[in-house]
Amino acid sequence: MKIKWYGHSAWGITSADGTTIITDPYEAGSYDGAVGYAPISDSADVILATHEHPDHYGVGAIPGNPEVFLGAGKYRFNQYEFEALASFHDESGGSERGPNAIFLFEVDGVKMAHLGDQGIYPPEEIMEKLKGVEVVFIPTGGHFTIDAQTAVKIIDALAPRVVFPMHYKTDVLGFPIAPMDDFVKLFGEDRVKRFDDCQLELTKETLPEKTEAWVCSYAK
Repeated sequence: MKIKWYGHSAWGITSADGTTIITDPYEAGSYDGAVGYAPISDSADVILATHEHPDHYGVGAIPGNPEVFLGAGKYRFNQYEFEALASFHDESGGSERGPNAIFLFEVDGVKMAHLGDQGIYPPEEIMEKLKGVEVVFIPTGGHFTIDAQTAVKIIDALAPRVVFPMHYKTDVLGFPIAPMDDFVKLFGEDRVKRFDDCQLELTKETLPEKTEAWVCSYAK
């Protein structure tokens, strides 16, 4: 499969059969320009939206007339099945920032999870569901989501093969969240692979034996 980072929590995942899934597409320029990532011009077959905040639900701008799967539930597109687990955007049962969903799905034989704007360490029943996941997209910036310390705790408990950190501070994001360096310091630089251009290829056979964080640099 091919994996592309657009910025923030938005990823494009294209399977070997050409099916494209985009996760949490942001609305470019939302929050009075704080979301400074470029508009997403790639088309999609499926959009996975963990919640409806503008930095995760810019579905109207995505070409291709995609199917939109929003929030907790079970969904299907052709042979692809998606399970979205109900969770929260904060530590107060959603009373501060509302609900969040954690999407579980499989592409080309690789089990994947996208944690959206997860705001708490997941409860035991969700952690059980996440066992065996090989690729995890996880927020690390704190303030609106879990912070780097909690992200590392989740990663150590699940032991996925590849971790894609997301929802962290960059030069084009005006949110008061932590930069990637905070996560890298806790996770360990020796376990990090850095990419200047996050358009990657990944297969079941090429997954690393031990957990690695694949960190992408954003370029306008």
